Order: sequence, then C-alpha cells, then structure tokens
Amino acid sequence: MIPTYTVVGAGAIGGTLAAHLHLAGVDVHLVDTDPEHVSAIREHGLRIEHPDGELTARLPISTPDEAPGQLGAVVLAVKAQATDGVAAWIAPRLAADGWVVSMQNGLNEATIARHVGAERTVAAFVDLFADVVAPGVVRDGGIGDIALGEYSGGTSERVRTLADDLRHWGRPVVSDNVQGFLWSKLGFGAMLVASALADDDMGDLVDRHRTGMHALVREVLTVARAEGVTLEGFDAFTPDAYLTATPGDAGAADATDAATDGLVAWLARQTKKRSGIWRDIAVRGRRTEVPTQYAPVLAAAERHDLPVPLTRWLVESIVELETGRITMSEDHLDELDRLAVA
Repeated sequence: MIPTYTVVGAGAIGGTLAAHLHLAGVDVHLVDTDPEHVSAIREHGLRIEHPDGELTARLPISTPDEAPGQLGAVVLAVKAQATDGVAAWIAPRLAADGWVVSMQNGLNEATIARHVGAERTVAAFVDLFADVVAPGVVRDGGIGDIALGEYSGGTSERVRTLADDLRHWGRPVVSDNVQGFLWSKLGFGAMLVASALADDDMGDLVDRHRTGMHALVREVLTVARAEGVTLEGFDAFTPDAYLTATPGDAGAADATDAATDGLVAWLARQTKKRSGIWRDIAVRGRRTEVPTQYAPVLAAAERHDLPVPLTRWLVESIVELETGRITMSEDHLDELDRLAVA
C-alpha cells in the first residue's frame, strides 16, 4: 500500500511536519539517511519538544534502501544542496498520480520539476524555527508560517487537501504567489545567515548591525523585484520596508528601523536563538545550504546586471567559516557594516 505522504528528510522541518500529519490521523512514512536518527525513531518514536511541552509520534521510518517501492505524495524536506540527487531518487518511484512538495529553504522547485515535471511539483514556503537536537528528537523553537501553491501557478485541490492535513500544526496559507513568500524569506534569511558569522543571539546581532543587515536585505529584494516577483510579508517581516530606504532618505530609514524593531522583538519571543546555519557549523560541523540557496539570487542579479556585493560577500564568508578558514566573530558583521557604507 502506498503511504498517503512520504516525508523524505526527517530533520527539523520534515520531522515536525510528519509528526503533525500523523497526529492529525494522516498516513505518513518517513525516510531518512541518518541511521542513528532512524533507529531512535523506530525505538522511541519521533519526539517534538515545544515551548508548551512535548509530543511523540510513533510512525514508520526507513532508510532510502528500505523505502516503499512506490511513492504517492512526497514531502521533500532535505537540505537544498541534496535536492537534485534526492529528486532523481524520487522520480522513478513516483506513482502516476504522485507529486512532490518542496518543504525546504530556498528556490528548489525548478530542480524538482526537472526530474518529476512541473505539473507534479507543489511549491511551499516554510518558516519553522526548529532543530534536531538528538537522534529522534526535534526541538520546535517557535511557531512560524507556511504557504502552499502550485509551482506552475494557481492553487489546486491537492494543495488545499495538504493544507487541511496539516491542521494539527496550524493553518497554512493557500496562495497563488508562493514565489513571493520564498523571495521574501531569502531577504529575511540573509540576516539570519549573516548572524551565523558570530556566536550570539541572532535577534541581538540583527539589532546591533542594522546598517549591514538592511543593505543586505535590500540587495536580495531588489533582485526579486527585477525578477517581477510580488513580495509577500510573513511573521514579523515586512519586505517593502527594506526596499524604500535609500541613502539620505531619513523618513524611509525610519520606516526600515521600525520594521526591524518589530522583527527583533518577534525574534526575542522565539525560544530558538541561533540560526540553523549557525547550528550546522558550530554543532554539527557540516557544510551548509547557503551557496545553493543564494545561487539563484546571484544568477538573477547577473541577468539583470544588478550589483550584489554584500550577498556575494555573505556566501563567500559562510563558505570560509564552514571550511575553517575563518572563525566565528562579530568582527565579520562589523565588516559587513563597513561594506554597506562603502
């Protein structure tokens, strides 16, 4: 029997969503490559720790070698850099009426569509503050937003069904403009990525380095606008406020500062204080998805002949950090501020 949903990647996002799908009474099967994680979930269930307590979901899990031979709806939740290889693994196993939703960071839908077809690709924006803190254990650091829509445009019955199946988690937005959410998240996310260059609370770092952070967000969102994207706000992030600020425009700068005031206050209420990028480097000692996430931004900037020196600096700095050529220090964010002024 084909599972209703196969969640490929049982990490922070995939594990959280799988648990909530299961607790809503939906048939779910997990697939993950980490043998310790798989073994822990088989033995103890998948435990989700959240600010109000914890919940446990006992659901089937396998490694890719043991996975069902045929897949229906696939919730893809692997790191962005793994998308191409995993989508190639999914494609021959996908049932005739199967489809894939990208519950990931970045713009991965085009990569998925190359393997399974645009008509079998569902776009999703996910802003969840969660981490895998031990094999079989995910810590949910605060509620975020989800938006769902068809990659080829519009919405559909399968999108609405997925939104309803996630009801135990909350109420996802069904939207015909998921791209607007994804590009806005790349702008917002650039600040959180930059915060991984230092070992401190991400909200505090954003607050102390507004000059560089604001310029970085503006670069990314300016590229989005050039691509014809209508940006969408989410959580406490208001993208338009970062596009209006220009040097010498005190009123617009005040509006950007006000937007960041609200964002920093919102981040302070989250129990998760470090970004997932910080955790990949400082705790797990592994390469991050930042180069893959921001490659489409850099490519689009080149197409439109837009300068994005801060975005390039950010990607290069993260690569230097994750390969040990530099160490975490707030000095890097001081440099970002200086580059923004220059």
